[in-house]
Amino acid sequence: MSRLPLIGVSACTREIGPQTYHIAGDKYLRAVAVGAGGIPLVIPALAELMDQATLLSGLDGLLLTGSPSNVEPHQYEGTASEPGTRHDPARDRTTLPLVRAAIEAGIPVLGICRGFQEMNVAFGGTLHQRVHEVEGFMDHREPANEPREVQYAPRHALHVQPGGVLDGIGLPSEIQVNSIHGQGVERLAPGLRVEALAPDGLVEAFSVEGARSFALGVQWHPEWQVQTNPNYLAIFQAFGEACREKAGKR
Repeated sequence: MSRLPLIGVSACTREIGPQTYHIAGDKYLRAVAVGAGGIPLVIPALAELMDQATLLSGLDGLLLTGSPSNVEPHQYEGTASEPGTRHDPARDRTTLPLVRAAIEAGIPVLGICRGFQEMNVAFGGTLHQRVHEVEGFMDHREPANEPREVQYAPRHALHVQPGGVLDGIGLPSEIQVNSIHGQGVERLAPGLRVEALAPDGLVEAFSVEGARSFALGVQWHPEWQVQTNPNYLAIFQAFGEACREKAGKR
């Protein structure tokens, strides 16, 4: 009897009042349910209390979400962050080893924004901490103090590279995407294949070469209004199909 795939969703830690909470954004959970056709399961950032192998043995997919926080730069031998930069070391300790183990285990993985950056760092890549200050790159941050609908509106073209995962699921050679990030790929990790580029040449998507299942990272936010954007939906549908295939092998 077939069942819906169980898809783990990475959580961030957040202080609310005097307590620490483990949270995942509503838009990611809904995109897993309606776009990928799976059951979202929030994975707390409790690496020291979870057995990684046991966790992965019950999952059919892994979604690494975006976040207001950035990967701590010591994880990729970067310089210290600017004062006021938000970090989440508990998430780093959970996701960085988890993504490597998930891909090794043949579990489908989709990384979005911070999740995309986590994938690059996990495999040995580095990050620009402030892309807008790097010569030759545009400002990829969302317009401040605007409604969400404006912040998540299409901002620039995306050039899909031929012969890759995005090309294979039917995305045209150029699409329009939102842009809500201050950091980006500086050095692409070994074993990652460029899937798409921004007009300024910044890597906006990659896949993991040799992965046993779907393994894709994207810098933009395809979870936003996933049902109304066919290109965004195609990514989640391909991810969901890989998760159902994984579930069917159990």
